[in-house]
Amino acid sequence: MIWLQRALTAFVGSCAEAWSEVRVHRGRVLLSLIGVGVAVCALTVVVAAGSIAQQALREVSERQSGRAATMSISVNRIDGSPVDAAKVADAFDTAVDRYGITWFSERSYVQQAVRFPDGRLDVSTEAVDIGYGEMHRLKIAEGSWFTDADQARLAPALVVNERFWERMGSPDLRTHPTVVLPGEVNTVAVVVGVTPSTSFDTQPSMYMLGSQFRLLASTAGPSQNFNTPQYEVWVPESDAEQLGSRVAADMGGLLGEKYAASAFRSDYAEQNASSLEQVQLIIGGIALLVLLLGALGLVNIALVTVRARIREIGIRRTFGATAARVFFSVLMESVVATVVAGIVGVMLAVLVVKNPLTEELIGQGIADLPPFPVDAAIVGLVSATAVGALAGLIPALVAVRVKVIDAIRY
Repeated sequence: MIWLQRALTAFVGSCAEAWSEVRVHRGRVLLSLIGVGVAVCALTVVVAAGSIAQQALREVSERQSGRAATMSISVNRIDGSPVDAAKVADAFDTAVDRYGITWFSERSYVQQAVRFPDGRLDVSTEAVDIGYGEMHRLKIAEGSWFTDADQARLAPALVVNERFWERMGSPDLRTHPTVVLPGEVNTVAVVVGVTPSTSFDTQPSMYMLGSQFRLLASTAGPSQNFNTPQYEVWVPESDAEQLGSRVAADMGGLLGEKYAASAFRSDYAEQNASSLEQVQLIIGGIALLVLLLGALGLVNIALVTVRARIREIGIRRTFGATAARVFFSVLMESVVATVVAGIVGVMLAVLVVKNPLTEELIGQGIADLPPFPVDAAIVGLVSATAVGALAGLIPALVAVRVKVIDAIRY
């Protein structure tokens, strides 16, 4: 413990001495430190903004293909004939219940006729389960997503997009607005929620619970251009492939030899994030180049400062200062200066990234906006320290090679 205390005392003393020298020569090093601080700020902002952009890209991907890890399970008849949707749904429910899977959903597509005030229109419809909303980070602009109470409704519940809602006349959802689904038997459906539409979302679309969808198909006769139903399970990444294969195998066993079930991973969040990391590395490389240019300026200033202090170094050597002591002292002056500049740069980066205007710009559409990433601050400080060490290395070597007799005569 004694040697540790001595080492700590020596380190703190060296830092204090280095800071004193920096203050003495602040006029010479200030401009270089400004460059280092700006470069550190740029590097930290790039890393932090990249983390926020990764979260945005991940959420967009999860809305389309599910959270990591989402396994899709498809079922087909070997002879190519249509599947028994109710039978497949029962097999899926049995399989997910056997393995205790919490998040799962059906995904079936159909063009369902809807009678609007201005006429009839075939609407793209997706049959899902309640868990679909959480699995796909579905946003609700008005009303709410499906709940357990909607399962028991006599009238089918619908969650529609804004284009659908606007075509209805944008009614207040608290009044339980309804639409007619024409078929062999007309069915009245109630709208419980509205999802926001994008600029590319120009046509009405809607979601319906799978159980109500199958009941409607048997009574109201929706269009028959209906894709083979698929199912999704959201499971831990470590067990994704194994659980997905087991669910598919169990479904195949329950359905019989005339059916074939297969499972594959369908989320692409991590792959998209990796492509963004490449862009982030390129931008970070540019910021690092700026940081190195600032270090070059600091090296020049440090060399000038060392040559101006040759007499001082010689006197210190005559009073017993070792070469290691002189080397460490000069090196620490550069390190301490750049660390201080790095701290200022990181603080500026936090102000830039967490500014409300910046958050609104780069965090638009993000449901779970992350806090300022600690790793970005660490990268900035480590980069500043490394630059300080590199910038102080050459002046420190010059100081060590100063001969005592020449320094005294200087």
